[in-house]
Amino acid sequence: MTDLRIKQVGVDDESPLEDWRHVHNVIVPPAAMDLDEVRERAGRNHLEVAYRDDILVGCTTVRPPTDDTATATVIARVLPAHRRQGLGEQLYVRALAQARELGARRIETVVLAANTEGLRFADRHGFVEFDRYTLPGESALWIDLRLA
Repeated sequence: MTDLRIKQVGVDDESPLEDWRHVHNVIVPPAAMDLDEVRERAGRNHLEVAYRDDILVGCTTVRPPTDDTATATVIARVLPAHRRQGLGEQLYVRALAQARELGARRIETVVLAANTEGLRFADRHGFVEFDRYTLPGESALWIDLRLA
């Protein structure tokens, strides 16, 4: 296992906000965000960035449970140059534990359909597709998956 340094993203902490935005925008270009959008997201979700030897390698999002089903969304992203080193696994396990601490009884994730590596990762971890959609006015296909 590789040691990661994890930092929670706060709404007033510019460097982690920018790092989270960078990872998100590299991996999900159709949904690229500006800093104000990330700041808003950090106010309602649990966002973290991960570093290895002070090099940015990835980020996570945990959307807390918000409905009667106690469903949380967990997303782990690793920059392409740092994949296949077990980092995604570490980030996913950490985010999953956070979701469960927040009371999640059901775990979901969302992956851009073009992100075949992300879909394989979700499949290997027991996620099953339950919805496909495009957002209004956009052409990117998204896939929602639920942990079986």
